Amino acid sequence: MNKFTRSLIGSATLTALIWLVLVQIQPSPASAGDECFEDCPVTVVVATPPPPPPVTGADSSAGSIGDLGRQRFNQMIINRVLGSVLLGVNEQVNCSDCVSAFGSAGSFSAGIHGRKELTPNLSLLAGIAYTQYSEGGYHITSAPIGAFALRYDFVDWGSSRPFFDVGAILSPSEKARYSRSYMTSLGPVSLESQTRSENYGVYGRAGWISRISPRDEVAASVEVWQLWQRVKGYSDPTVAFNPFDATIATGTDKTNLVKVGGQWTHLFGNSVEGNINGGFVQSFANHSGIVASVTGNGTVVTPTLGNQSWFEYGGRLGFRITEGWVADLFVNGTAGPQPVGNTIHGGVGLRVNY
Repeated sequence: MNKFTRSLIGSATLTALIWLVLVQIQPSPASAGDECFEDCPVTVVVATPPPPPPVTGADSSAGSIGDLGRQRFNQMIINRVLGSVLLGVNEQVNCSDCVSAFGSAGSFSAGIHGRKELTPNLSLLAGIAYTQYSEGGYHITSAPIGAFALRYDFVDWGSSRPFFDVGAILSPSEKARYSRSYMTSLGPVSLESQTRSENYGVYGRAGWISRISPRDEVAASVEVWQLWQRVKGYSDPTVAFNPFDATIATGTDKTNLVKVGGQWTHLFGNSVEGNINGGFVQSFANHSGIVASVTGNGTVVTPTLGNQSWFEYGGRLGFRITEGWVADLFVNGTAGPQPVGNTIHGGVGLRVNY
Protein backbone atom coordinates (compact mmCIF):
# COMPACT_ATOMS: atom_id res chain seq x y z
CA MET A 1 0.00 0.00 0.00
CA ASN A 2 2.74 2.43 0.87
CA LYS A 3 4.53 1.50 -2.29
CA PHE A 4 1.41 2.27 -4.36
CA THR A 5 0.94 5.60 -2.66
CA ARG A 6 4.52 6.67 -3.32
CA SER A 7 4.18 5.62 -6.93
CA LEU A 8 0.98 7.68 -7.31
CA ILE A 9 2.56 10.82 -5.78
CA GLY A 10 5.63 10.47 -7.98
CA SER A 11 3.52 10.15 -11.11
CA ALA A 12 1.47 13.21 -10.17
CA THR A 13 4.59 15.22 -9.45
CA LEU A 14 6.14 14.25 -12.80
CA THR A 15 2.93 15.17 -14.63
CA ALA A 16 2.84 18.60 -12.97
CA LEU A 17 6.46 19.29 -13.91
CA ILE A 18 5.85 18.35 -17.55
CA TRP A 19 2.77 20.68 -17.70
CA LEU A 20 4.72 23.60 -16.28
CA VAL A 21 7.46 23.12 -18.86
CA LEU A 22 4.92 23.01 -21.70
CA VAL A 23 3.24 26.18 -20.45
CA GLN A 24 6.57 28.05 -20.44
CA ILE A 25 7.50 27.10 -24.00
CA GLN A 26 3.96 27.65 -25.50
CA PRO A 27 4.03 30.94 -27.55
CA SER A 28 1.51 33.57 -26.42
CA PRO A 29 -0.72 35.38 -28.98
CA ALA A 30 1.19 38.61 -28.41
CA SER A 31 4.53 36.93 -28.97
CA ALA A 32 3.25 35.24 -32.09
CA GLY A 33 2.13 38.63 -33.37
CA ASP A 34 5.54 40.13 -32.63
CA GLU A 35 7.23 37.42 -34.64
CA CYS A 36 5.07 38.03 -37.78
CA PHE A 37 7.38 38.41 -40.80
CA GLU A 38 5.07 38.21 -43.84
CA ASP A 39 1.61 39.67 -44.74
CA CYS A 40 1.37 41.33 -41.33
CA PRO A 41 -1.51 43.78 -40.66
CA VAL A 42 -0.51 47.46 -40.63
CA THR A 43 -2.10 49.99 -38.27
CA VAL A 44 -2.12 53.64 -39.61
CA VAL A 45 -2.61 56.52 -37.15
CA VAL A 46 -3.80 59.83 -38.81
CA ALA A 47 -3.27 63.04 -36.82
CA THR A 48 -6.09 65.64 -37.16
CA PRO A 49 -4.62 69.17 -37.63
CA PRO A 50 -6.00 71.91 -35.36
CA PRO A 51 -8.59 74.22 -36.98
CA PRO A 52 -7.18 77.52 -38.37
CA PRO A 53 -7.72 80.61 -36.21
CA PRO A 54 -10.69 82.81 -37.23
CA VAL A 55 -9.98 85.83 -39.44
CA THR A 56 -10.26 89.06 -37.44
CA GLY A 57 -10.74 92.61 -38.70
CA ALA A 58 -14.47 93.33 -38.56
CA ASP A 59 -13.91 96.31 -36.25
CA SER A 60 -11.28 97.74 -38.60
CA SER A 61 -13.66 97.35 -41.54
CA ALA A 62 -16.39 99.16 -39.61
CA GLY A 63 -13.93 101.91 -38.67
CA SER A 64 -13.10 102.52 -42.31
CA ILE A 65 -16.69 103.67 -42.87
CA GLY A 66 -15.82 106.79 -40.88
CA ASP A 67 -13.19 107.66 -43.46
CA LEU A 68 -15.91 107.61 -46.13
CA GLY A 69 -17.74 110.27 -44.11
CA ARG A 70 -14.65 112.49 -44.15
CA GLN A 71 -14.25 112.05 -47.91
CA ARG A 72 -17.84 113.04 -48.52
CA PHE A 73 -17.56 116.15 -46.32
CA ASN A 74 -14.48 117.24 -48.26
CA GLN A 75 -16.36 116.69 -51.51
CA MET A 76 -19.09 119.14 -50.46
CA ILE A 77 -16.51 121.82 -49.63
CA ILE A 78 -14.43 121.44 -52.82
CA ASN A 79 -17.55 121.46 -54.96
CA ARG A 80 -18.52 124.77 -53.35
CA VAL A 81 -15.03 126.27 -53.82
CA LEU A 82 -15.09 125.41 -57.53
CA GLY A 83 -18.61 126.74 -57.89
CA SER A 84 -17.62 130.04 -56.25
CA VAL A 85 -15.34 130.77 -59.21
CA LEU A 86 -18.48 130.90 -61.36
CA LEU A 87 -19.85 133.59 -59.03
CA GLY A 88 -16.84 135.88 -59.48
CA VAL A 89 -15.07 135.21 -56.18
CA ASN A 90 -11.79 136.48 -57.72
CA GLU A 91 -13.29 139.62 -59.20
CA GLN A 92 -14.24 143.00 -57.80
CA VAL A 93 -17.69 143.47 -56.36
CA ASN A 94 -18.75 146.22 -58.74
CA CYS A 95 -17.65 146.24 -62.36
CA SER A 96 -19.02 146.40 -65.88
CA ASP A 97 -20.79 143.58 -67.70
CA CYS A 98 -18.39 140.81 -68.67
CA VAL A 99 -18.07 137.21 -69.85
CA SER A 100 -15.09 134.99 -69.07
CA ALA A 101 -14.07 131.56 -70.41
CA PHE A 102 -11.60 129.68 -68.24
CA GLY A 103 -9.75 126.44 -67.60
CA SER A 104 -8.05 125.27 -64.43
CA ALA A 105 -5.75 122.54 -63.13
CA GLY A 106 -5.20 121.02 -59.71
CA SER A 107 -8.76 120.03 -60.24
CA PHE A 108 -9.57 120.00 -63.92
CA SER A 109 -12.27 122.54 -64.70
CA ALA A 110 -13.40 124.32 -67.83
CA GLY A 111 -16.32 126.66 -68.20
CA ILE A 112 -17.75 130.09 -68.76
CA HIS A 113 -19.18 132.68 -66.39
CA GLY A 114 -20.07 136.34 -66.32
CA ARG A 115 -22.27 139.10 -64.98
CA LYS A 116 -25.04 141.21 -66.43
CA GLU A 117 -26.40 144.47 -65.00
CA LEU A 118 -30.19 144.25 -64.83
CA THR A 119 -30.69 147.67 -63.24
CA PRO A 120 -28.19 150.22 -61.88
CA ASN A 121 -28.42 148.41 -58.52
CA LEU A 122 -29.12 144.80 -59.45
CA SER A 123 -26.80 142.38 -61.30
CA LEU A 124 -27.05 138.74 -62.33
CA LEU A 125 -23.98 136.52 -61.85
CA ALA A 126 -24.00 133.07 -63.45
CA GLY A 127 -21.79 130.36 -64.93
CA ILE A 128 -21.47 126.72 -65.91
CA ALA A 129 -18.44 124.41 -65.88
CA TYR A 130 -17.35 120.81 -66.25
CA THR A 131 -15.02 119.57 -63.50
CA GLN A 132 -12.97 116.61 -62.33
CA TYR A 133 -11.23 116.55 -58.96
CA SER A 134 -9.71 114.23 -56.36
CA GLU A 135 -8.92 114.69 -52.69
CA GLY A 136 -8.20 112.40 -49.75
CA GLY A 137 -9.20 109.04 -51.22
CA TYR A 138 -12.13 109.95 -53.47
CA HIS A 139 -12.31 110.86 -57.18
CA ILE A 140 -15.01 112.85 -58.96
CA THR A 141 -14.52 111.82 -62.57
CA SER A 142 -17.36 113.84 -64.10
CA ALA A 143 -19.24 116.76 -62.56
CA PRO A 144 -21.08 119.52 -64.40
CA ILE A 145 -21.57 122.55 -62.12
CA GLY A 146 -23.91 125.48 -62.52
CA ALA A 147 -24.17 128.60 -60.34
CA PHE A 148 -26.20 131.79 -60.28
CA ALA A 149 -26.75 134.73 -57.93
CA LEU A 150 -28.37 138.12 -57.72
CA ARG A 151 -26.34 141.01 -56.30
CA TYR A 152 -27.91 144.21 -55.03
CA ASP A 153 -25.39 147.07 -54.76
CA PHE A 154 -26.51 150.35 -53.21
CA VAL A 155 -24.60 152.45 -55.76
CA ASP A 156 -26.66 155.52 -54.97
CA TRP A 157 -25.09 155.59 -51.49
CA GLY A 158 -21.77 156.73 -52.92
CA SER A 159 -18.29 155.19 -52.88
CA SER A 160 -18.78 153.40 -49.53
CA ARG A 161 -21.94 151.30 -49.35
CA PRO A 162 -23.53 147.93 -48.54
CA PHE A 163 -24.29 145.10 -50.95
CA PHE A 164 -26.16 141.79 -50.73
CA ASP A 165 -26.04 138.49 -52.65
CA VAL A 166 -28.39 135.50 -52.78
CA GLY A 167 -27.58 132.51 -54.95
CA ALA A 168 -27.13 128.79 -55.47
CA ILE A 169 -24.68 126.19 -56.77
CA LEU A 170 -25.93 123.00 -58.42
CA SER A 171 -24.12 119.84 -59.50
CA PRO A 172 -26.92 117.36 -60.21
CA SER A 173 -25.06 114.46 -61.84
CA GLU A 174 -21.60 113.44 -60.65
CA LYS A 175 -19.67 110.21 -61.22
CA ALA A 176 -17.83 109.38 -58.00
CA ARG A 177 -15.35 106.80 -56.70
CA TYR A 178 -14.81 106.35 -52.96
CA SER A 179 -12.06 104.25 -51.35
CA ARG A 180 -11.72 102.53 -48.01
CA SER A 181 -9.03 100.33 -46.44
CA TYR A 182 -8.96 98.10 -43.39
CA MET A 183 -6.66 95.56 -41.72
CA THR A 184 -7.32 91.87 -41.06
CA SER A 185 -5.28 89.19 -39.32
CA LEU A 186 -4.34 87.93 -42.80
CA GLY A 187 -3.29 91.30 -44.21
CA PRO A 188 -4.65 94.64 -45.47
CA VAL A 189 -7.67 95.14 -47.73
CA SER A 190 -8.06 98.14 -50.06
CA LEU A 191 -11.25 98.83 -52.03
CA GLU A 192 -12.58 101.45 -54.43
CA SER A 193 -16.29 101.63 -55.28
CA GLN A 194 -18.15 103.56 -57.96
CA THR A 195 -21.46 105.37 -57.61
CA ARG A 196 -23.18 108.66 -58.43
CA SER A 197 -23.72 111.77 -56.32
CA GLU A 198 -25.43 115.17 -56.42
CA ASN A 199 -24.43 118.46 -54.77
CA TYR A 200 -26.57 121.52 -54.05
CA GLY A 201 -25.95 124.69 -52.08
CA VAL A 202 -27.72 127.98 -51.36
CA TYR A 203 -26.24 131.05 -49.77
CA GLY A 204 -26.78 134.61 -48.69
CA ARG A 205 -24.07 137.27 -48.40
CA ALA A 206 -24.05 140.68 -46.78
CA GLY A 207 -21.09 143.00 -47.18
CA TRP A 208 -19.67 146.48 -47.42
CA ILE A 209 -17.77 147.82 -50.41
CA SER A 210 -15.57 150.90 -50.49
CA ARG A 211 -13.90 152.61 -53.45
CA ILE A 212 -10.95 154.04 -51.56
CA SER A 213 -9.36 155.37 -54.77
CA PRO A 214 -9.93 155.22 -58.53
CA ARG A 215 -7.52 152.23 -58.56
CA ASP A 216 -8.64 150.39 -55.41
CA GLU A 217 -11.74 148.62 -54.26
CA VAL A 218 -11.96 146.83 -50.88
CA ALA A 219 -14.85 144.83 -49.48
CA ALA A 220 -15.72 142.81 -46.39
CA SER A 221 -18.60 140.39 -46.07
CA VAL A 222 -20.31 137.59 -44.16
CA GLU A 223 -21.71 134.58 -46.01
CA VAL A 224 -24.10 131.87 -44.76
CA TRP A 225 -24.32 128.61 -46.72
CA GLN A 226 -26.38 125.46 -46.56
CA LEU A 227 -25.07 122.46 -48.50
CA TRP A 228 -26.66 119.10 -49.39
CA GLN A 229 -25.03 116.09 -50.99
CA ARG A 230 -26.92 112.96 -52.01
CA VAL A 231 -24.93 109.78 -52.73
CA LYS A 232 -26.52 106.74 -54.35
CA GLY A 233 -26.13 103.43 -52.50
CA TYR A 234 -23.47 100.91 -53.52
CA SER A 235 -21.60 97.79 -52.39
CA ASP A 236 -17.93 96.88 -52.24
CA PRO A 237 -16.54 95.63 -55.56
CA THR A 238 -15.89 91.91 -55.97
CA VAL A 239 -12.25 91.20 -55.11
CA ALA A 240 -10.22 88.12 -54.20
CA PHE A 241 -10.05 88.90 -50.47
CA ASN A 242 -12.60 91.02 -48.61
CA PRO A 243 -13.89 89.04 -45.60
CA PHE A 244 -15.74 91.99 -44.05
CA ASP A 245 -17.46 93.55 -47.05
CA ALA A 246 -19.80 96.53 -46.74
CA THR A 247 -22.93 97.84 -48.39
CA ILE A 248 -23.58 101.60 -48.24
CA ALA A 249 -27.20 102.76 -48.37
CA THR A 250 -28.35 105.82 -50.32
CA GLY A 251 -28.01 108.85 -48.05
CA THR A 252 -27.83 112.63 -47.86
CA ASP A 253 -25.01 114.59 -46.21
CA LYS A 254 -25.67 118.11 -44.93
CA THR A 255 -23.67 120.98 -43.52
CA ASN A 256 -24.04 124.69 -42.78
CA LEU A 257 -21.25 127.25 -43.13
CA VAL A 258 -20.48 130.77 -42.04
CA LYS A 259 -17.66 132.59 -43.84
CA VAL A 260 -16.19 135.92 -42.77
CA GLY A 261 -13.95 137.34 -45.47
CA GLY A 262 -12.62 140.25 -47.41
CA GLN A 263 -11.01 141.19 -50.72
CA TRP A 264 -8.92 143.89 -52.36
CA THR A 265 -8.72 144.74 -56.06
CA HIS A 266 -6.00 147.08 -57.38
CA LEU A 267 -5.03 148.39 -60.82
CA PHE A 268 -1.26 148.41 -61.37
CA GLY A 269 -0.40 151.01 -63.99
CA ASN A 270 -2.82 150.93 -66.89
CA SER A 271 -2.78 147.25 -67.86
CA VAL A 272 -2.50 144.88 -64.85
CA GLU A 273 -5.31 144.15 -62.41
CA GLY A 274 -4.70 142.33 -59.13
CA ASN A 275 -7.15 140.76 -56.70
CA ILE A 276 -6.62 138.92 -53.42
CA ASN A 277 -9.41 137.47 -51.31
CA GLY A 278 -9.78 135.17 -48.35
CA GLY A 279 -11.80 134.30 -45.32
CA PHE A 280 -12.33 132.10 -42.28
CA VAL A 281 -15.00 129.40 -42.58
CA GLN A 282 -16.82 127.62 -39.77
CA SER A 283 -19.16 124.67 -40.28
CA PHE A 284 -21.98 123.74 -37.92
CA ALA A 285 -24.90 121.29 -37.71
CA ASN A 286 -23.02 118.73 -39.83
CA HIS A 287 -24.83 115.51 -40.69
CA SER A 288 -23.47 112.40 -42.41
CA GLY A 289 -25.97 110.35 -44.38
CA ILE A 290 -23.88 107.16 -44.37
CA VAL A 291 -25.56 103.99 -43.07
CA ALA A 292 -23.53 100.87 -43.84
CA SER A 293 -24.00 97.13 -43.35
CA VAL A 294 -20.64 95.48 -42.58
CA THR A 295 -20.19 91.69 -42.49
CA GLY A 296 -19.33 90.63 -38.95
CA ASN A 297 -20.36 93.99 -37.46
CA GLY A 298 -23.96 94.60 -38.49
CA THR A 299 -25.26 98.09 -39.23
CA VAL A 300 -22.77 100.94 -38.84
CA VAL A 301 -24.00 104.53 -38.69
CA THR A 302 -21.17 106.98 -39.34
CA PRO A 303 -20.68 109.35 -36.41
CA THR A 304 -21.49 112.91 -37.39
CA LEU A 305 -18.39 115.04 -37.82
CA GLY A 306 -17.96 117.78 -35.28
CA ASN A 307 -17.83 121.44 -36.27
CA GLN A 308 -14.95 122.12 -38.66
CA SER A 309 -13.02 125.30 -39.43
CA TRP A 310 -10.54 126.28 -42.14
CA PHE A 311 -9.35 129.18 -44.31
CA GLU A 312 -10.17 129.82 -47.95
CA TYR A 313 -8.08 132.01 -50.23
CA GLY A 314 -7.97 133.21 -53.79
CA GLY A 315 -6.23 135.61 -56.11
CA ARG A 316 -6.13 136.84 -59.69
CA LEU A 317 -3.81 138.73 -62.02
CA GLY A 318 -5.47 140.22 -65.09
CA PHE A 319 -3.51 141.51 -68.07
CA ARG A 320 -5.35 143.93 -70.34
CA ILE A 321 -4.52 142.75 -73.83
CA THR A 322 -6.52 145.32 -75.72
CA GLU A 323 -9.60 147.42 -75.18
CA GLY A 324 -12.15 145.27 -73.34
CA TRP A 325 -10.08 142.05 -73.39
CA VAL A 326 -8.29 140.69 -70.30
CA ALA A 327 -6.20 137.52 -69.83
CA ASP A 328 -6.49 136.19 -66.26
CA LEU A 329 -4.36 133.95 -64.07
CA PHE A 330 -6.16 132.82 -60.93
CA VAL A 331 -5.81 130.51 -57.93
CA ASN A 332 -8.20 129.30 -55.22
CA GLY A 333 -7.77 126.90 -52.35
CA THR A 334 -8.31 125.86 -48.75
CA ALA A 335 -5.96 125.65 -45.77
CA GLY A 336 -6.70 123.81 -42.56
CA PRO A 337 -6.91 120.43 -40.83
CA GLN A 338 -8.61 117.38 -42.27
CA PRO A 339 -11.20 116.58 -43.45
CA VAL A 340 -10.93 119.80 -45.52
CA GLY A 341 -7.13 119.99 -45.57
CA ASN A 342 -4.86 121.99 -47.84
CA THR A 343 -5.98 122.22 -51.47
CA ILE A 344 -5.07 124.44 -54.41
CA HIS A 345 -6.72 124.98 -57.79
CA GLY A 346 -5.28 127.30 -60.42
CA GLY A 347 -6.17 128.27 -63.94
CA VAL A 348 -6.27 130.76 -66.78
CA GLY A 349 -9.13 132.69 -68.31
CA LEU A 350 -9.97 135.09 -71.08
CA ARG A 351 -12.44 137.82 -70.15
CA VAL A 352 -14.25 140.33 -72.31
CA ASN A 353 -15.88 143.42 -70.82
CA TYR A 354 -18.70 145.08 -72.72
